[in-house]
Amino acid sequence: MLRRISVITTLVTVLVLIVILVFFFKKSKNSVVIDKTGGTVSVSALLNKAKDLQSKGDLLSLKNVYQQLVNDFPSSNEVMNWQKKIDDLNIKLLFSSTITPNSKLYEIKPGDTLAKIAREFKTTPDLIKVSNNLSGDTIIPGRKIKVWTKPFSILVDKSQNILILKSDEEIIKTYIVSTGKDNSTPVGSFKINSKLVNPTWYKSGAVVPPGSPENVLGSRWLGINLPSYGLHGTTEPQKLGQQVTQGCVRLSNAEVEELYIIVPVGTEVIIVD
Repeated sequence: MLRRISVITTLVTVLVLIVILVFFFKKSKNSVVIDKTGGTVSVSALLNKAKDLQSKGDLLSLKNVYQQLVNDFPSSNEVMNWQKKIDDLNIKLLFSSTITPNSKLYEIKPGDTLAKIAREFKTTPDLIKVSNNLSGDTIIPGRKIKVWTKPFSILVDKSQNILILKSDEEIIKTYIVSTGKDNSTPVGSFKINSKLVNPTWYKSGAVVPPGSPENVLGSRWLGINLPSYGLHGTTEPQKLGQQVTQGCVRLSNAEVEELYIIVPVGTEVIIVD
């Protein structure tokens, strides 16, 4: 009898040890990985590094740390938060004077204008102004300015109601949008062919002026080369993420204004089901 109790006790002890080992193995798997040099790196160490870089204002290195967190710890419950930080940092870097792999310092030449430089690099005068803290269109030959050098593109996924802004295949930011009810948003490859600030809405039987609470276009219009369709703001931000429009793609006013600064006429827009 005593021997039987001893065997049972041993088995229970072994099972408990197995459970503990599995728990710590999973914890270790989720919080520590082997880096390229053969050493280990943990979530907490990377987050501490991110905090330090944040205090120093080193946005590019900070983005790389969050990208490492996403890549090395994809099963973490914090992945979505880290990805959101990457999106935010991408926009901050885009709008800052920091030189990144997708931008360069350009020396202004005699005869240059913002529009001319923007056409050469397939960017926008607004983005050049924002990233160089220029208050107007006047530029001085000999001055060096930051210019984005890689083309932008847009992917709209109707099934998820998201818009993905890319530059040279790198995802810059993901936006929550509204798309057309009854599958009315067209599918295909298009180009942005017009850009308007505070657009007037011409609907059947009425003209709705900018700023009117009835103007569903919001504060910006990015038309595509399919008549009457485009990307625009909204007077119903609470409906973002739903299929409720008459076929256009809606963003919040703040985000369509952001997109308006970034993407030039000619930008590819691909819409998929």
